[in-house]
Amino acid sequence: MADIIQLLPDSIANQIAAGEVIQRPASVVKELMENAIDAGSTEINIIIKDAGKTLVQIIDNGTGMSETDARLSFERHATSKIRVAADLFSIRTKGFRGEALASIAAIAQIEMITRLHNEDLGNRLIMEGSEIKKQEFCQAAPGTKISVKNLFYNVPARRKFLKSDSVELKHLTDEFIRIALSHENVKFTLHHNEREMYHLPAGKLMQRITGVWGKNFAGKLVPLSEETDIVRISGYVGKPEISKRSRNHQFVFVNRRFIKSNYLNHAIKLAYENIIPADEFPVFFIFLEIDPNRIDINIHPTKQEIKFEEERLIYNYLRVSVKQALGKYSVTPLLDFEKDQTVDDLFKKKPGGHYSDGFHKNTPRSGQDEWQQVFEGVNNPEGVNNPPEPEQSMFDFAGTMDQENYSSPESEQVQSFGKGPFQIHGSYIICQIKSGFIIVDQKHAHERILYEKYIRLLSEQKPVTQHELFPETIEFEPGKTKILTEILPQLETMGFNLELFGKNTFIFKGVPVGLKEKRDFHELINQFIDSYSSNIEFHLGINENLARSFAVSASIKRKKDLSVEEMQQLVDELFACENPYTNPMGKKCFISYDLDALSKSFMSK
Repeated sequence: MADIIQLLPDSIANQIAAGEVIQRPASVVKELMENAIDAGSTEINIIIKDAGKTLVQIIDNGTGMSETDARLSFERHATSKIRVAADLFSIRTKGFRGEALASIAAIAQIEMITRLHNEDLGNRLIMEGSEIKKQEFCQAAPGTKISVKNLFYNVPARRKFLKSDSVELKHLTDEFIRIALSHENVKFTLHHNEREMYHLPAGKLMQRITGVWGKNFAGKLVPLSEETDIVRISGYVGKPEISKRSRNHQFVFVNRRFIKSNYLNHAIKLAYENIIPADEFPVFFIFLEIDPNRIDINIHPTKQEIKFEEERLIYNYLRVSVKQALGKYSVTPLLDFEKDQTVDDLFKKKPGGHYSDGFHKNTPRSGQDEWQQVFEGVNNPEGVNNPPEPEQSMFDFAGTMDQENYSSPESEQVQSFGKGPFQIHGSYIICQIKSGFIIVDQKHAHERILYEKYIRLLSEQKPVTQHELFPETIEFEPGKTKILTEILPQLETMGFNLELFGKNTFIFKGVPVGLKEKRDFHELINQFIDSYSSNIEFHLGINENLARSFAVSASIKRKKDLSVEEMQQLVDELFACENPYTNPMGKKCFISYDLDALSKSFMSK
């Protein structure tokens, strides 16, 4: 029998490796930005065309490469960061596998221009499909410029599975933001189709956060700073009032590397228990500094998952430190971020280890007592202030329960045992029907009502707009500006009157009739865009996506008290819908209970 096992050619092996490392243009941006960071760059410029499908260009002022290094950098497993196996357990750099450039070169056309700072001339390489087509000396600025053109040009099966430009751009900007946040001392710019999206000068972490998301976050973030013998925790966590309905503002970095960890995210969410709604997510930008010997970052091709040696202990440290920060700084003075105020300025410890009294008078307990709970496993409720008041509903459900109705047992009996609907836990409505009773989920029901309302408006194209007496100017982050610009015609059909005014600024001239006048429109549109972006990859029609996203963003919140009239109106409108059974995401709007089955359950012993 003839031998059937053979070695793969390097070009095919590199294409297979590229499938693990390079999934989309965002992967190219991530790998090349990390290389630029490792090269000691203080300024990195990213230029992309067609969401990176046509061009991804990274220009840095790092150390640059010699003629030999430039050529070797495209070989598989070629790296400057590892010499012996033990180095794998003390890694602090970003790219160390030596696969990125080789993988990119296998599925794209590449031009690299690089020059050492102490050299007069640079080197220019042109590669296609892992083959070096040309290498020559050239005039160049110190540093490196890499242009990646026509991604997956030689793997059409992979190229056709790329998503739309909007989806790919979202993934690309996500990677850009993660790296920009973790290296606030580096200047970054990002241009898409000759338009500047981000211009982030070097500065402090808070300046970087406001540079990405605008000044709306100023004064709404709480500084976080704790140090133990295992891990140092720093960064910012959001006040309860800016919790979001998506996880788009949650960032955890370990040794300046962005990671995804449901385990650590759960610890942070637990610290917010009972102070934000269960269906909302806290905002946080948290940095963990830990000895590289205590973690393993070499378990995933993209290095976004790591293993901790003391995972459970770090979980408890993180939970307690976030809870302490929320307790101590629940009433945080507005910080002047223009003065480059640091976390150390805010957390001035006395010699005995206690925090200064000048910032907050009611410190829950000393740091030593609080950290003792990590080992005792006690979930301390102290230090967590009262939850924020429930927000007013956006649409017609503007009233609130008259609390005096609940002051006496007699009035409670009327609510509980009368035939009219009544509410439990500010989230569910119980209604008596002929065959028994139903329990309505008020949030899901409102989502169904709004969804069908806006689907109808979008199909009929008969907007009903309430014009604002004083138009409001609102600024959005660059990534959201692009999405908002694309869907402006559909938003106008829904009743919004928005007009682009300047770079990332819109003038809010009118809103749909029925929308409450004092609603925070900036937050509403931000939530809407987040929800819309999350649905893009599901290939929904634009009208379907808009209606679904707006229904989720604008629906009544849980823990919102309703009057009897509002409950009745909500139930009536639900059962007037074409599909009253589920919300737009397929979750039940109500559950029915049969009277006969209920009677039998009480008859059983």
